[in-house]
This record gives sequence, structure tokens and C-alpha cells, in this order.
Amino acid sequence: MGMAMTSSPQPPPPPRRRRSRLQSATTISAPSANPNPNPKAKAFPLLSDVGRLQSATPTPTPNGNPNSSPKGKVLPLLSDVGSNPSAIDYYSRVASNLAGAGRLGDFLIAAEGLRAASGDAGFAARINWHLLSRGVVAALREHGLPHVLEFLHDADRIGLHATVMLDADASDAVAAACRQLLDERIMAEFVEAIEALANCGFFVKGIVDPMDVLKIFVRKRDPDMAIRYARIFPHSQLLLCNTMEAFGKRKELKHALKVFGALKDQLGGINMFACRSIIDICSHCGSSVQARIIFEGLLAEKITPNTHVFNSLMNANAHSMSYNFSVYKHMQKLGVHPDLASYNILLKTCCNAREFNTAQEIYEEMKKKEHDGILKLDVFTYSTMMKVFAEAKMWKMASNIKDDMRAVGARLNLVTWSSLINAYANSGLVDGAIEILEEMIRDGCQPTAPCFNIILTALVKSCQYDRAFRLFNSWIEFGIKVSLSLEQKGSLPDNFTFCEEHPGTNGGTILVVPFRPTVTTYNILMMACGTNDERAKSVMNEMKRNGLCPDRISWSILMDIYGTSKNRNGAIQALRRMQRVGIKLNVSAYTVAIKACVESKDLKLALHLFEEMKAHQLKPNMVTYRTLLKARSKYGSLKEIQKCLAIYQEMRQAGYQAYDYYLKELIVEWSEGVLSSDGGNRNFYHLDRKDERNESFNLFLEKVARFLQKDVDQNQTVDVRGLSKVEARIVVLSTLRKIKEKHLLGRAVQDDLVIITGHEKTSYTDVETTAIDVEYAITSVLKDELGLEVFVGPESRPPVSSKLRAPPCPRRPQGMIKITVNSLNHWLKRKSARDVQ
Repeated sequence: MGMAMTSSPQPPPPPRRRRSRLQSATTISAPSANPNPNPKAKAFPLLSDVGRLQSATPTPTPNGNPNSSPKGKVLPLLSDVGSNPSAIDYYSRVASNLAGAGRLGDFLIAAEGLRAASGDAGFAARINWHLLSRGVVAALREHGLPHVLEFLHDADRIGLHATVMLDADASDAVAAACRQLLDERIMAEFVEAIEALANCGFFVKGIVDPMDVLKIFVRKRDPDMAIRYARIFPHSQLLLCNTMEAFGKRKELKHALKVFGALKDQLGGINMFACRSIIDICSHCGSSVQARIIFEGLLAEKITPNTHVFNSLMNANAHSMSYNFSVYKHMQKLGVHPDLASYNILLKTCCNAREFNTAQEIYEEMKKKEHDGILKLDVFTYSTMMKVFAEAKMWKMASNIKDDMRAVGARLNLVTWSSLINAYANSGLVDGAIEILEEMIRDGCQPTAPCFNIILTALVKSCQYDRAFRLFNSWIEFGIKVSLSLEQKGSLPDNFTFCEEHPGTNGGTILVVPFRPTVTTYNILMMACGTNDERAKSVMNEMKRNGLCPDRISWSILMDIYGTSKNRNGAIQALRRMQRVGIKLNVSAYTVAIKACVESKDLKLALHLFEEMKAHQLKPNMVTYRTLLKARSKYGSLKEIQKCLAIYQEMRQAGYQAYDYYLKELIVEWSEGVLSSDGGNRNFYHLDRKDERNESFNLFLEKVARFLQKDVDQNQTVDVRGLSKVEARIVVLSTLRKIKEKHLLGRAVQDDLVIITGHEKTSYTDVETTAIDVEYAITSVLKDELGLEVFVGPESRPPVSSKLRAPPCPRRPQGMIKITVNSLNHWLKRKSARDVQ
């Protein structure tokens, strides 16, 4: 009967693709297909016939019972599987065979249908794990990772957690496929695969170390993918914090802030550890303003930061004493108790601000708290105080700090001893600094090259160049000899280095500690050469013989010495040699070379180096601009002054603070050059640095600068209406200077020069000045100092033949000053003759 049902006419296949795949899903024979069937065993149809069995019309048997086999056996339909455990086991084996053959789609269809028909929640336990794992490996090899991920997702959807059923081989194969995506840097597909596996319950943390992947996203500057990947893992908070710090180490503050925002959103609030980390990152990136914004965000959300957050904020703003002390007071107001780090940061702030008295007050407060048992001072506190007193040249106070340390049993370290040596050296007590160096050795602290360099630097700053060389040569040849008692020798650490030992008096010993100079040591000696460039070259050669390579600072010092000795060629050769040895030039190196050219009065070469520096994408700094502007007295022609004015305006556009004093001096010196006297009437301008606050004058000077840079015709009408006496004088003299320079180039004056003064009032530095005062100031300089023929009045309007006329206006100005063409030519000839003499 079962075979008859199998051979009955079949209905047309449904249009769904997955259904058609199910109809041909297996070639495994049912038990009834066995050539020697057991007549007592139940005969089950193929899984591909299950759907057909449910819909087929029953064929009557010879005995008239449509639901019985020829031998009286009833074949269970799919709807009856739930009441037949043998059928469930059978169809489970068939589904497992489908999975083992790699036909994962057919397996899912069979599993989903059988589960829906049987209602057996334990169906997954009857699936053969080994066959399923083998099928996953085969599908992974034939169809790739996306196919397997889709299968795992569909299996999880129907309640069959396939990822839990996979054996070690299948899990390793899936992990290897994910790692291949990572090796090929297909990052988007890799993250999608890890997300899919994590959603299915796969142990994704064992595939690859998450931080290795996050570091790749950090290098790619991709915070979005880093956040997405980190959120896959249960310890995502830690991963996000580490990612944020990784961006901070690379000074990618914008990306670090984005990760911090994601961390806040995930936590539903602000984590103090993350907040402290982002403030430290802001400090590392030099953005104290952003650190303040984050802190103010905490206060706005009514969150009380802990001590560590306060300390990080104060450390990020260690350059601002007023802000840090306000934070310290706010800290006390909120009831947050400062710890030792808080006081150390305040000491550091005072040191940076050179507020030595305030630092001493804080130190005394800390000692009182130590006496009361509230604090325990550490070496950093003592070292900071020594640094404060060293910069203040208070060597006695620094020595008292050493006594305080020994009184509480604290041992001085290398930083503390170096600060103490620096305190004596800055005070000019070189002999005392050497004694401290010897005491340092007796205390068992190994001196390093910076300790010796501090003493040599003090000699160079005090211009004791010969003594610096003598001391250096003595240390190189003999080392530094220190007498020790037997007890002091016994307290030396095992790693203490000395080259010789000699017996001393009273049973003691004399140790010879070697001195190993560094590149910095030789750089200090080069500065001790003064203007002797040959001696500086010999020091550099000695550095090379000792196996040390001169750095950028070494070459810069050599170029500076060349410049001071007016050896421009030597400075340029040093700059080019620096390039040939492979040292990348920076702004400082170019600035030193430009300074050497300015000292040698080679402004053309200085400007050439300036343009070369910008061509190498190096932005000039304030020192570079000032070096060129300080050479203002070297500029004599209109072309040169125009270049200088262009440099000045470029400096302003770059955002640097304007040194208007140089611009004033430049314009005044150039415009006053038309007068008979060399200096002109300089008292007329009151060019004192204290007058820099006069913004109106500074703005006017920039207008004059733009006027001078324009290449206009020499014959023109000058309008000084609304200007003060000083401003009008500069404009008129500048115009005459331009006419003079054009005359020297062979261009004769053809028209009169007309100056329009008008009758308006002008305000300058709160003093009312009338047009009559301006006319008097102009005519005085034109007649008395230049000897020009001047006509004043309305009749001195511009002649009709003038090439440049005053701009037309409804009312013709009545106040005018005219200088005739004959007077101008006579003055130019007389001026030229005097210049020749």
C-alpha cells in the first residue's frame, strides 16, 4: 500500500524555491526501501514525500480500509509524528544526513517542518552534532562564510542553536574564515561576521584579541567602526576606554571625544574613570579648554567629580594659576578632599607661574598636614619644591628641602639631586654645585650626563667659557674623584659604576666616577665658543670622533656662530650640509640661517631662504617674522620696503600678535628719508612702545602699508581729509619718497602735486585737530625742511592736464595745498646732487 501511494500521481510542485529544494533534498532510502524489509517494522516514507502524503487522496485498499497497509500496518502521516517517537527519530536522522551532506538549506526546511508538526521542544537534541559540524565545514569550503552565517542566523530563528552544537573543528574553521577577512583588511565584512556570530551565541572573543582589531581602526582613524566593534563584547566599556586612550596617544582628540560620547551613551551616564581619561587626553593634546568644557558638563549634570578627576583637570591647566586655584576652592566647596597629588599639582602650577611665595605657603601647609598625619609627602613633592627654589635662585631654601627629606627618612633620587645642583648652578655657585655632585655620589646616587651638563651650562651662561672647557677636559681625562669612608662605600648600590678606586686617608677610599658626554654636552661646549666658528667646528668634529652624531641643535648652533661672526657663506654651507647628512630641516634651522643672512646684510638671500622654507610646507613662526622685521633699517628702496610690509601683513594673517612698533619704525624711517637730515623730526611721532595701545594709529599704519604696496603712478592727488597731523605728515612724505625713487629710475615729474586738506575736524587720541592745523603741519615740513614752493588756498586746485585727479564730488573742497611741477623737479635735482656728494 505504501508503494502504491508513492507511485500515485503527484501534484504540481509549488512555485517557492526552497520548497522545490526540499522535494529533492535527499536520496537516503526509508527503511521500506530495503530489499529485505522487516515485515514487522513500520515503513516510513521518504522525507521528500512527507508533504505529498499530507495532501494526497487516500487510495482504498482491497479490504476497503483506506488508512491501512496491505498487511494491516498504518503508515503515520506528518501530522501524526508527534505521537510516534520512532517517526521523530527517523526524520531526525534524515535531517542530520542532509546537514552532513552540506545541504544546510534543506536541513533547515526539514527541521522547521518537523518541529512545527511534532511540537517536540527536544528535537534539537536528536540532531547529530558530528554530521552538522561536518556539513558546516563543507558549506564553508564550497559556499563561503556568508552562506554559513545566514544558516546560523536562520537556525537560531527557529530555535535550533547551531553554534552551540558545532564541534571544535567546525568552530576553528569559522574562526579561521573570520581571521582571513582580518588579514586581508576587509574590515567592514569582518565586523559584520563577528556581529552575526555574537548574535548566534558564538564565542567571538576567542577568534582574535579585540584590542588588536581596535588598534587597526585607531590607525585608520575610524572611530565609528571602532565603537561598533567594541559594542559586540560584554566588556565593551573597557574596550572603549582603551580605544579612547589609543586615539589620545596619537593626539587624535576629535576621535577620542567621539568614543567618549559613545561611552557615555552606552552607560547612560558619565563614568568617572572615562571622564578622568578623556581629561588626561585633552592635556596630552594641549587642549585645556576642552578639558574645562568636560568638567563644566559634569557640574551642569549635578555630578560631583571625584578627587582623581579634579587632579586631572588641574594638571591639564597647570599653566593657569588663577583657574587652578579656583578649581581647588570649588573642590573644597563640594566636600572633595584633596590628596597628595592635588597639592603636588598646585606646586607645579606655582612653579610654572613663578609664584615662589605661594608655592612656599602650600609647602608649609603640606608639612603641617604631614605633622597631623593627614598627608605623607613623597619625593615628587620635595623635587618640585627644589625646582621652584632653583628657578628662583634660592639655593639656601633648596638646601633646606634636602634637610627636610633626611629628617623624615626620605632618600633623595636622581631628580631631587639634579634639582639641587641646578639651584646652586642658577645662583652662580658653580663650586657649590660641584660639591653637591660629590655629595650625590657619596649618597650612592649614580650621576648622569645631565648632572654634569647643568654645571657646564651655568658656566656658559656666566660667560666663563675657558673654565667650561677646562672642567670638561678634566672630567674627560680624569673623571670626578670623590673620597668615601668605608661606611659610605659599603652603602653604595651594587649597580653603582666607577672606573677606578684608590686608597684614601684615614682608611677611606677614593672613587673615580667616569664622565660620559652626550650630544647635549658638546652642544653646550659649542655655545661656549662665542664667535669663534673654527673652534665650534673642531668641537663638532670631536663629537663625531667619539661616535656621536651631531643633531639639528648642533648644526643650528654652528650656523648661529657663523652668523654672529658675519660668515654668511659658512652658515649657508652648514645648512646645506645638514640636509646632505639626512637631517630634516625645520623652522628653527631656517630661522637661524635667515638671521645669519640678516647679520651679514644680505637681505636678498634672507628673503630667498624665507620663500624656500615656505615652499617646503614649513610655516614661519614669530621668531622668523621678527628676525626679518628687525632688519627694517636695512631696507632702503620702495621695492624692499614693500617686501617687508608684505611679510608684516603675512604675519598678521597667520594669527601672530602684531608688533606694530616695527611697522611704525619702518614707515617713519623710510618716509623721513626724503628730509635733509638723516633722522628727521622723530620726536614728532612719539614712537614709544607705551603708545602701542593706540589702535587708531595702528590701523592707519596698515592703511599706509597697503597704499605703499600699490604700484601707482608717481603724479597723484593726495587726500588727507580726516587725518591728524602725524598721519598727514606720513602720507605726504611717503608720496614724496615714491616720487623720488621713480625719479631715480629715470621717470620725470610731469604734473603738479595737489594735497586736499578740506575744512573738516578730525579726532586723534581725544584731541580735536582742525584742517588749519593739518595745513600748517604739512606746509611746515614742505617749506622749512624740504624747501619746496607751496601754494595754499582754493586756487591751488589740480590742473586740467593732471593724469590723476581728485575724485569728483558734489562740493569742491576749499582747502588745498599745491606743489608745482617746477618746484618738484628743482627739489629732486638738488636732492640728487646732495646724495651724490
